[in-house]
Amino acid sequence: MLVKWIRCTVVDRRGFERGQRKWAGLLGEPGFRGQGGGWSRGRPGVAHIFAFWESRAFYDSFMARSHDRLAAAQSGTFKDAQAKLFDYRFDVKTGFEPRFTDADLVRVAHCRVHEERAEHFMLMQEKVWNPAMAGSPGMIRGVFGEAPGNEFLVLSMWRSAAEHGKYRAERVERLALRAQTEADIAALTGDIVELESTWIV
Repeated sequence: MLVKWIRCTVVDRRGFERGQRKWAGLLGEPGFRGQGGGWSRGRPGVAHIFAFWESRAFYDSFMARSHDRLAAAQSGTFKDAQAKLFDYRFDVKTGFEPRFTDADLVRVAHCRVHEERAEHFMLMQEKVWNPAMAGSPGMIRGVFGEAPGNEFLVLSMWRSAAEHGKYRAERVERLALRAQTEADIAALTGDIVELESTWIV
């Protein structure tokens, strides 16, 4: 599975949201698995979109054919768009599906990892972080992806901001020490995204 993460700064909110609904046209696309997104809680005007495809081949075919027609509706409504593709590596918790209807919040973490530490980082994700997140009340499902250049994406879906906040407060510092996260990571950016139900495809 291929995970696409898009982040942009919206300059025309109403136009952007109107255009976002046009992405319902993705539903007929071969290999399309699901899409959702919403607004950053901490950065005003920043939108995040997460899209899931069966494979790179299906995604490339869509980009070559239908993408520009669907994207035209949002032209001029945003700036500074960044899109990144990640290959699915494993679930965070079990049984990941690209569904957004039962979550309120997505936590996204984008990690650039030191080359010699990449294997350790993946192992710690599996052995330390995943079980901790999976055991947290309110954490529904998640996915861990990898891009060339030792870049990783951790997406976790949460039932509510309060439950995610509790996990943050209680666990994160302790887990980071145990996983030697500081030694692994060269750069980390993240965000908390409040999902918009009208953006779900």
